Parts: sequence; structure tokens; C-alpha cells
Amino acid sequence: MAERMAGANPGRLRMLYRNTAVRLSALYLILFAVGAAALIFYITSISESQLQRRMKASVEEEVSILDEIYSRTGIQGLLSILERQSRQPGANLYVIAGPNGELLAGNVAKLQPGVIDREGWTDRPFLYSRFGDRSSGEKHNAVAHVFFLENGMRILVGRDLGEPENARLLVRQSLMLAMGIMGVGALIIWFAIGRSALQRIDRMSGAAQNIMAGDLSQRLPVNGSGDEFDRLSVSLNAMLARMERLDEGLRQVSDNIAHDLKTPLTRLRNKAESALAGGDEQHATALEDVIGESDQLIRTFNALLMISRVEAGSAVAEMSDIDLGAVAGEVAELYEPLAEDEGLGIMRDLAPGCGVRGNRELVGQAISNLIDNAIKYGSGGEPAEINVTVGRRDGAFVLAVSDHGHGIPEDKYEEVTKRFVRLDESRSKPGTGLGLALAVAVMELHGGRITFSATEPDRATNRGLRVEMVFPEPKAV
Repeated sequence: MAERMAGANPGRLRMLYRNTAVRLSALYLILFAVGAAALIFYITSISESQLQRRMKASVEEEVSILDEIYSRTGIQGLLSILERQSRQPGANLYVIAGPNGELLAGNVAKLQPGVIDREGWTDRPFLYSRFGDRSSGEKHNAVAHVFFLENGMRILVGRDLGEPENARLLVRQSLMLAMGIMGVGALIIWFAIGRSALQRIDRMSGAAQNIMAGDLSQRLPVNGSGDEFDRLSVSLNAMLARMERLDEGLRQVSDNIAHDLKTPLTRLRNKAESALAGGDEQHATALEDVIGESDQLIRTFNALLMISRVEAGSAVAEMSDIDLGAVAGEVAELYEPLAEDEGLGIMRDLAPGCGVRGNRELVGQAISNLIDNAIKYGSGGEPAEINVTVGRRDGAFVLAVSDHGHGIPEDKYEEVTKRFVRLDESRSKPGTGLGLALAVAVMELHGGRITFSATEPDRATNRGLRVEMVFPEPKAV
């Protein structure tokens, strides 16, 4: 069970990633995260640099005040001020050192070596220890301004960097928290709004599938919000309504033409048959020809009507579970006498258990057309046989009819599925050129396809033709 779930998750993730809304949301989320990170670092850097500038300005101001005090009161007044300033809470760093660098007074217990060896601002932050630190190894960072007195004594006025560092961390944490809240809010909004949009797209897709299945009365859903989905649905619904009217009008015209022509042809045939019963031999021959031509015209109109109805999907009988092998066996048995008259045998290899969801009459009619074509154009080849096979291949059920006749050139495979197309230009064989067109329409109705190939592709001549009806398995329909 765990293995099946583990195997299904990557597939579900791939299906999810194929969704345009998910890909756009992921892209926006990445851009938002990158922009938020850049903004956080930029603001924290700006805040830290501003604090450091203010800190240096404060130290510079205090150094100028101390210089003025030293000018007025001398060393004693300066030391007195420094001693008093260093005891105040939150004071700057004050160090009074002798000419040899020894710390004499101030609020700093220990300095990093070399800090007071050079006058002016320190090049970089230095380490120092405070009085009262819990451990001797505890260190703090600071920057300072050092100046020398005339007697060689050295004065350090500095500022601890803990305040800018704490401010930077505080600003960064606040921004990260704010961005996190915004990100969570964005995900919630996306889930609420995006899910609704995806559901609407799914409903539109379902309606479109019903329309493609032949139900032109279906319409895309409109919820009345007036957004872009509604505007698109309204436009497409207007187009579908126009297409439905045109299709219905064309179908009615075609049906009327077919029925109007079929009726007088049937009467003509009946009258010719009646005249045949009482006429002489010459008249009988002519009337037989009339009857034959009438039958051919009637079959043509019947085929056209069936193709039109199958393609429209409206006059199709209910689908049921059928066994391809059983249907193919029945049709092959029906055509065996006709094949024997042409000197052909029908070989059957019908695998059991090839059940599909379909219409038995239409599938049987399509198989009949394929076997009839094989009998017409498969004679004269070796071996003198027609093969009807049913089996499974690549997750599909395949019904194949193959002969060993002259075959069809590969560049004509698509052309022969069109209506009234016959490669026998002399029209020496009976037929209407509608058999393969009907078979293709039936397979499209069942969600399958028809493929053509040579029975013996390695031979230069007498290649034969193999026609396959590929049905999807019921679980994949």
C-alpha cells in the first residue's frame, strides 16, 4: 500500500504541475520570495548603516566637547569629566591610558591589543571586555575614536556595536515575520480564489468534452459574475448556439435529400422488379441492371445517413459491454461463403477476454466493411487467405483484418478514409467508397482509431494490407 502511494504521489505532482494556474502561482511565489529576501537585506543594511552613522556622529560630537573641556580646564578637568561620564548608565566607552598603553581609568576592563596605538578612528570593530562580565572570555564589539594628549596620555571614546546589531536583528525578524504573514495570506487567498477558478475551468472542460462527444446542446457554465471566464463562456456559448443551428440545418437538409432521393429510387426498383416478372429476356436484362444500380444508390444513401448520424453522435444506440472476439467471429463466419467464392479463406485468431464498451451493431458494421474490402482487393495474393485477429497490445485491444493482395501505398492511407474515395479508378469492383469512412467514424465514436500498414512490408510487391481497429481498454475510456 505504501509503495503504491509513493508511486502515485510523483504522478499526482506531475499532473498538478501541468496546471497553468499552479505553474504561475509557483512562479509568483518564487519571485515574491526573492523580492522579499532582497527587501529584507536591503532594509536591514540601510538601518544598520544609518545607526552606525548616527553613532559615529555622536562619538565625534562628544570628542569635540572633550577637546574643548581639555582646552579650558586642562588634564585634571578632562579626567574628572571622563570619570563622571563613564559611570552613567548607557554611557559610551571611555578609556584613559598612559603613554605606554596601560589602562589607567575608564569603564573598559580590557582592550584588544593595538587599539589605542594609533590616533583617529579604528579601522575596524575591535573586541573589549566590560567590568562585571560573567566570564573572562566574554567579548563585545565596538568602534572608537582615539586621540593623544600633549603629555602622551591617550583617550578612547567609543560605542558598543550591540545596539546596531540588535536593531538590525529586530528589523530583520520583524520584516521576515511580516513577509511570512503576507506569504501565508497570499497562499490562503490563492487557495480560496485559485481553487474556485480551477473548479470553473474543470466545469468548462467537462462541458467541452460533452460537446466534443456530439452533444451540441451543451453550454459552458456562466455564474453571472461578469468576469473574464463569464465573458469567454458567453462568447463561446453564442458560437455553439450558432454552430448547433447550422449543424441541425445541414443535417436536416442532408436527411431530407437522402430520404427524398431514396424513396423514388425504391419505387423505381420495385417497378423494375414488377416489370421483370412479366417481360422478355432483353427487357429482363435491362431491368436487372436498373435494379442493381438502384440497390447501389440505396446502399450509398444508407451509408451516408449512418456516417452522418455516427459523426453527430445523436443516433447512436446505447453503449454496452461487448466481446470483440465474439463480434469478429460472427462477422467472419457470415462472410466465409463470399470469401470462398473468391478463392479465399478466412483465418481467425481471436483472443478471449477482450471486452470493450461500445455499440455492437456499429462495431459489427465496421468489421464487416473491413472484411468486405479484404475480400474485394485481397484476391490473387499468396497465401490466399484473410486473417482476422483480436488481441491486446500496449494497454489497448486491437482487432486486425489483413490480406495478401496488392495493398495500398503509404501516402494513400489517409486519403482512403475520405468519403467516396476509391483507388480503383476503373471502378471494376463494386462499392461506394464509404466503407472505411464509416469505420473511422465508428472508431472515433468509441474513442479509438484505425491504422493502416503493409501485411508484408519487406516484399517489393504483393505487400497486402493490414487494417487495425484500436480500442482503448474500458478503464481508460
